[in-house]
Amino acid sequence: MVLSVSLALSLRLALLSALRVRAVDPIIRPASNHSCFSACSLLAERFPSQVHSSGTPLYAAFEGSFWSLQQAETPPYCVFRPESAPEVSAAIRTARQTQCLFAVRSGGHAAFSGASNAPNGLTIDLRGLNEVALSDDNTIAHIGTGNTWYEVYSTLQPSNLAVIGGRVAAIGVGGLTTGGGISFFSNLHGWACDNVQNYEVVTASGDILQVNISSCPDLYYALRGGGPNFGIVTRFDLFTYPLPQGLMWGGTLAYLMNYSSSILAAFTDFGMNVQSDPNAALIVAYAYYGGQYLASVDLEYAKPSADPTIFNSFKAIPWLQDSTGIKTLANITLEFNASNPSGLRETYWTATYQLNYTMASYIIDIFIEETNPVANATGILPACVLQVITTDQLSQMSKYGGNALGLSSTQPLILLNLAYMWENVEDDKRIIQACQNIIKRTVAKSREWGLAEDYLYMNYASQFQDVVPSYGKENHEKLLDVARKYDPEGVFQKLQPGYFKLNRNPKSSR
Repeated sequence: MVLSVSLALSLRLALLSALRVRAVDPIIRPASNHSCFSACSLLAERFPSQVHSSGTPLYAAFEGSFWSLQQAETPPYCVFRPESAPEVSAAIRTARQTQCLFAVRSGGHAAFSGASNAPNGLTIDLRGLNEVALSDDNTIAHIGTGNTWYEVYSTLQPSNLAVIGGRVAAIGVGGLTTGGGISFFSNLHGWACDNVQNYEVVTASGDILQVNISSCPDLYYALRGGGPNFGIVTRFDLFTYPLPQGLMWGGTLAYLMNYSSSILAAFTDFGMNVQSDPNAALIVAYAYYGGQYLASVDLEYAKPSADPTIFNSFKAIPWLQDSTGIKTLANITLEFNASNPSGLRETYWTATYQLNYTMASYIIDIFIEETNPVANATGILPACVLQVITTDQLSQMSKYGGNALGLSSTQPLILLNLAYMWENVEDDKRIIQACQNIIKRTVAKSREWGLAEDYLYMNYASQFQDVVPSYGKENHEKLLDVARKYDPEGVFQKLQPGYFKLNRNPKSSR
């Protein structure tokens, strides 16, 4: 689902080298141990090899496969691993029948507890839905939701094709795409949610729908950024694009902080002028590591062309190490993944501002100021990641009827991701407070300077942030209308409480 920790910490590498449903009450009741015992038992009767409970090796392996420690520490009552859309339908029908709370996992790359693992509930693990197949004319890739992006890109590489997807190998297809999905190729083609031709979706009633702009235009719109509020997507049919041999150019430049002003000036200039060469993509990150603050810049180019001129200003700044080169898309995602380790405590936070050099400088200053008091936390590795939501990306958001994100700016924007890793639960409160302070202070300053933008990117948001209302009143109301149509009893609002809901953040769900 989320990617920017690996983007922010690439400097680390550079520096270190079908059941029937009974009628249910419209007010969904909370789960109990009994309800989830019943749900797991019913599923185990039908799918004995696909339901895993505590004490079994497969259950233990599942719990150890989450990215963040917070997710791994919230064990479900049982795990069900469906292998088809009808089996996902059976899980939804069973959860409704028994009133068992559930969560849905694609790649398991969310930071906070309960996001894709249901504490004492039913976790539906979609990793068995791992199809990657091309249409007869190779223009559409049929992608099972349980795939990771490395699996997708590696499978498509022999066909000289790519799709618009994630930038970290281990991130899952499902969460990233339904939350928006920024890609190396987004300046050319838009975000992942803007490149879905069709969704296969299991609705709250257990029906399996093929959702596209012709069949269900309202639901198609809602799934483009509305998150897991309308159904479980079991397959994404994505438009393909040529990428001969899977090759492109990319890598990381690492810098000392002495050059921060030059880096931010180059970042701002890039954001203002990237439309001159939309093959280019850029991420700037600041991180505290080894007792000092350092900066890194991830540069990517959609062609295997060495040292594109659009990046000359970054290359001209004295760097510590340069890992750029011609590589496969799949291998670039592995590089990002290597600096994005599993098994640590994690928090993500996000905000958006109009692109401005002074604003970018202020964000970095406040990041350092608020991080200094918590820099003694064991194993801490905090990062402040800046990207540009470019005018090219914004223009792509209106195609195929438009997405749900509500981004209508005609000017480029700064997208902030705070990404902190650490080891000990005792440090949770003060680290989360530091992140909250950074967001509060920088957003307040952006309002003072007339540079504020309300949008929150779901894939980078914390459990304390209200994402869907940030899409704007009109889009929010449209999403509520779609949910009332396809999920009139609020199954995905009440029985699936753990991720970003239409009217509340995950923290207020529990």
